[in-house]
Amino acid sequence: MENQNVVLTRQYDLDWIRVLATIGVFLYHCSMFFNPFPWHVKNNELDSSSILVFSLFVGAWIMPIFFVVSGMNMSYGLKKRKTTAYLKERLLRLGVPLVFGVFILTPPQIFIERSANNQFQGSFLDFLPHYFDGIYLDFGGTGNFAFFGLHLWYLLVLLVFSFITVPLFRKIPSGKNIGLVHFYVLPLLLFGTGFIKTQGLGGWDLVFYLVILLYGFYFFSNPSFKPVLKKTINIHLVRAVITSVIYVVWFIKAYPQPGSVQEIIFFGVRTINCWSLLLCIFYFADKYLSYSNRFLKYASEASMPFYVLHQPVIVFFGYIIHNLSWSITVKLLFLVPVSFMMIMFCYHFVIRRFYVLRFLFGMKGNSQVLTKDRRNSAFPAGR
Repeated sequence: MENQNVVLTRQYDLDWIRVLATIGVFLYHCSMFFNPFPWHVKNNELDSSSILVFSLFVGAWIMPIFFVVSGMNMSYGLKKRKTTAYLKERLLRLGVPLVFGVFILTPPQIFIERSANNQFQGSFLDFLPHYFDGIYLDFGGTGNFAFFGLHLWYLLVLLVFSFITVPLFRKIPSGKNIGLVHFYVLPLLLFGTGFIKTQGLGGWDLVFYLVILLYGFYFFSNPSFKPVLKKTINIHLVRAVITSVIYVVWFIKAYPQPGSVQEIIFFGVRTINCWSLLLCIFYFADKYLSYSNRFLKYASEASMPFYVLHQPVIVFFGYIIHNLSWSITVKLLFLVPVSFMMIMFCYHFVIRRFYVLRFLFGMKGNSQVLTKDRRNSAFPAGR
C-alpha cells in the first residue's frame, strides 16, 4: 500500500552532505570565473594550474552526489507519502523556484554574458525585450531564452526524473539486501552510459544522472549499504586517490581525441573516480557527521535558496571585476567571500522572513520559524 505508516530515522549525514555539496558547487562556480572553460563571464586572466585542478576534481563528483542524495530522498519520501502528495511536493519544491529562476534570475545573467562578450550594447532594460529571442543552448550561442534556468537545470532534470521514475519505484520498492558484488558491478553500468549520448550537463550525460539517481534509490539508501562500505573503504579510498591523480593529469596534459580508444579509457577512469569518491564521501559523512545541531538545521533550510541564488550573485560580482587589473589571487579573495556574504545576507534578512519569497525559493512556509526569527535576529551559532 502507498500510505503505510512508516517511522523513519532521519539520517543527518545526508543533510550534511547536501549542505557541504551546496557550498562545493558555489566554490566550483567561483572557479569557473577563472579557469579556461567557457562560462557566462570570464576573468581577463585565466588560470590553468591550481584553480583548474580544483575545478576538475570537484566537477567529477559534485553533480552526481546531488542526484544520489535525491534518489535516497525519493526512497524515504515515497515511504511516507502517497504518490499524488509526493508529486505535488516535487512540483512545489522544484518547479516553483525553477520558474522563478527562469524569468527573474536568469535574464540578468544572459545580459551580463552578452555584454561581456560584446554581443549586446545597451542597458539591462534595453535587453529585456530580447530575452525571448531564440533558445539559449550553450555558452557563446545567439539565443537568449534559457528555459532551463542555466544552473537550475538540475531542478528541471530532477523534476522530470521524479515523475518518470515513480511508476518504477512504486512497482519495485527499495529494500533488498546488497552484497559486495554490487560495489563493482554498478560502476560498470555507469561506464556503459558513456556510449549513450543524449545531453551533457554539468560534465555528465543525462543518462548517467538517471542511473546514479536509481543507484541512490536502490543502492545507497539500502540498510545493508553502510556495513559493506565500512569493510571495503580502504579499497575505495586508494582507488579514489589514484584515479583522481590520473584523471586530472591526463586531462591537463593530453586530453584524448573524441571517438578514440583513449577517450573510452579516459571516461572509464573518470567513472571509477566519480564512483570511488562518492563511496568515500558517504563513508566519512556516516562516520563523522551523523549528528545534528543548530547550524545544520539552519543550513539545511538555507541550502535550496542558496543554490538558486548563488550563480546570479557570482556572475554579477564577476562582471564587476572581470576587467580590473587585480591579480587572480586578489580577485579570488574578493569574489568568494563577497558573493557568499551577499547570498547569506539576502537569505537571512530577506528570503527566509517572507512567506512569498520562501515559496518562490522552494522553502516551506513555517510560521513558527518566522515568529522565532523576529525574536532572534542574530545569526545562529552551533551548539
